[in-house]
Amino acid sequence: MKSLVMERKMELSLRDFPEISRAEETLGPRDVRIKLHTVGICGSDVHYYTHGKVGPFEVTEPMVLGHEAAGTVIEVGSEVTNLSIGDRVCMEPGIPDATSKAARLGMYNIDPAVRFWATPPVHGVLRPTCVHPADFTFKLPDNVSFAEGAMVEPLAVGVHAATKARVKPGDVAVVMGAGPIGLVTALSALAAGCARVFVTDLAEKKLEIAASLSPAITPVHAGTDDLTTTVMAATENWGADIVFEATGAPKAAAGVFQPLAPGGCVVFIGGQADPIAYDAGAAMVREARVENIFRYAHVFPRCVGMLASGAIDVKPLITRKFDFNDSVRAFEIAASAPMADVKMQIELPQ
Repeated sequence: MKSLVMERKMELSLRDFPEISRAEETLGPRDVRIKLHTVGICGSDVHYYTHGKVGPFEVTEPMVLGHEAAGTVIEVGSEVTNLSIGDRVCMEPGIPDATSKAARLGMYNIDPAVRFWATPPVHGVLRPTCVHPADFTFKLPDNVSFAEGAMVEPLAVGVHAATKARVKPGDVAVVMGAGPIGLVTALSALAAGCARVFVTDLAEKKLEIAASLSPAITPVHAGTDDLTTTVMAATENWGADIVFEATGAPKAAAGVFQPLAPGGCVVFIGGQADPIAYDAGAAMVREARVENIFRYAHVFPRCVGMLASGAIDVKPLITRKFDFNDSVRAFEIAASAPMADVKMQIELPQ
């Protein structure tokens, strides 16, 4: 019953992990027990591995990694009626306090008490099984694979961003960053109604993948092309209706208002380790609306529905898969940030 354990910064091991508490593994009446099948490697997982912390969350004792997951229900609680043994599912990894003010207002993702997989002190799911509330577990249709199911979690970020942007049919958008979150945001923007999406990055291969996703996506190389010039030339000098910042890079984030149209919206997705430069004057003269997102809320069923219907196809984003026994090597490769890879996933033994 091995798990992928982050022992400390830059040290991983595959080993038995009895430290997972009895409370975490006890099946409640509204819970299901899930055998994990596929788990994606997220940038936050890698950041914990390479830096030992993400923002205020610091790994001070061994922790199991992984939160982008899909698997099979193997046990159900006595009050569960929406799921059955054998159902293929994906799981929303953040569990709020249902009695909190944030949860009662519908903003459960920003509940300070939320317990999120692979965020200290909560263990992740690169392990054989887990127990999870049925209310945050979603059945996968027959035509949605485990690999696609494990992509629902990052896709939820893009869908939440497009929702906060209030996309209108025919909008022009810019996505800064062609990593996994940037590309699912581009797909979400198109699904929400954007007529055209410009995607910018420094990695040529990632831009090629972006361009292959839709003829409505225009790649812009951040090292050789000027984003603002390109967008203005394509919009009769008006600019983009929406700019999504998905790089997490201070230099990129500082320029979000330059390609933005008057009255446009900027959505900050990429997490910033330090304060960024914010051009208040550029925002003011455009009367720009600025939104920030933290994970997602109320979008998992929408994501599953779009994957099932073909409205969004995430399969081209899955660029490499690893066997569970190669998990340590998978993280070592992910930490090297290969330019040609978007999403790496780990498949657990069945």
